[in-house]
Amino acid sequence: MKMPWPFFTTIRWQDVFDILLNSYILFRLYVLFRGTTVFRVLTGIAILWIFQRLAVFFGLILTSWAMQGITAVAALIIIIVFRNEIRSVLQAKNLKSILWGFHHKTVHTPIEIIAESVRALARRHIGALIVIPAKEDIRDIIQGGSIWQGLVSKEMIMSIFWPDNPVHDGAAVIEGNRINEVGAILPLSKSDDLPSHYGTRHRAALGLAEMTDALALAVSEETGNVVVAKQSIITEISDPSELIEILQEHLGITEKEKGYPKKKKLEIGIAALVSILFVTGIWFSFSKGLDSLITLEIPVEYTKRDPAMEIVDTSVDAVSLHLGGSGALIKSIRTEQIHVRLDLEKAVVGENTFSITQENITLPPGIFLKKVAPSVVELTLDETIKKNLPIQVDWVGRLPEDLILSWINVVPEKIDVIGGNRILQNISTIYTEKVQLDNIKESGTISVNLALNPASLIIASGSKEKIRVDYRIEKRRPLKVEQ
Repeated sequence: MKMPWPFFTTIRWQDVFDILLNSYILFRLYVLFRGTTVFRVLTGIAILWIFQRLAVFFGLILTSWAMQGITAVAALIIIIVFRNEIRSVLQAKNLKSILWGFHHKTVHTPIEIIAESVRALARRHIGALIVIPAKEDIRDIIQGGSIWQGLVSKEMIMSIFWPDNPVHDGAAVIEGNRINEVGAILPLSKSDDLPSHYGTRHRAALGLAEMTDALALAVSEETGNVVVAKQSIITEISDPSELIEILQEHLGITEKEKGYPKKKKLEIGIAALVSILFVTGIWFSFSKGLDSLITLEIPVEYTKRDPAMEIVDTSVDAVSLHLGGSGALIKSIRTEQIHVRLDLEKAVVGENTFSITQENITLPPGIFLKKVAPSVVELTLDETIKKNLPIQVDWVGRLPEDLILSWINVVPEKIDVIGGNRILQNISTIYTEKVQLDNIKESGTISVNLALNPASLIIASGSKEKIRVDYRIEKRRPLKVEQ
């Protein structure tokens, strides 16, 4: 079975960091928002995104387009509609609670005191409305309340709902062991299924339960009955122990939750694993699903060549590399980041054939090789020798009709040239660069370069690269005509 090693070689350390960072961000979003409406909506958006990617995979263009638009709009709706829940989560006392800490309910709500107070209010037919929030923020749902911030006690609850108290008609909001707000006005339920004997308090309790995950307790001053509204359901309470059980379940401290710390660790571990797998899937989808292709001409470099040999001829000077990778990486690639190197350590004099493989090519991380053309390079090497050759000036053009070139002196007359043995065997003279005669009017001295052909020839160390040419120009003698 062939292992997908090429895939792993394309992963950069930046990709690993990218996956871990986004996995942790997703994990923290779960920790901060789990159990809230925001989290449920985010889960729905994630499912929509998965279906959108599946639609892309199967080529369902219209379905993919529609789901992409719905996902984008849903993300905007979350920010607008659930801004209060988001704000309540982010309004932490320190940055650590957002980036690292886990939410623990360190302050317990005194359930027995609340149950005893409700029972006492019911016996005396004193109307009451008590709200115990859960995870969702209800500050924008309730109106007109007054900040109280008093510790929960039976006497405190009795005094708040005493008929002579100005705030007795509103709701009291209990969070933890404190009564945070009193005299609050709750939204009324528009349900037509409520019994006729239910009054405004009952409709207010059910109205809040229909809009949030909070629990609302209502005591009727006419009948003394106690009802609990939660999750759009209103329930009459006949037994005090039943009320305690409902409050315990609402606050997450029921008997069946005694093993909660262990379950919580398992839940956190599963959430972390799912976050990593989900983000890895997204990364793979974007990095491999949005692959781009590019073709670059890269010159071939030769390494570890024996100084006693030289390259006489090659079949190609550059190769075409067909490269793939994510669009962002392809756009940022530079030719100087890519190298094609052939090792000549084992090359011999004469013709050599080299195959270009992945090992010969250096690519930036995240870029992978699709194809190389040509994949074979033919190289001819020759033994390097030194040869002393005479220098000849390469005159071109013509002198004016009345002038002649009568004398030439080349300094130096000979020069040492280094090159391949087979090349230098066929060369008997080294020429200078072309010297134009058309513009020469008088004697003088010029300095010219040598024209080394082929270009693989080099001038030996210690020899002059510039050649001095002294020349003499004389008037042409007129021809004598015999009578």
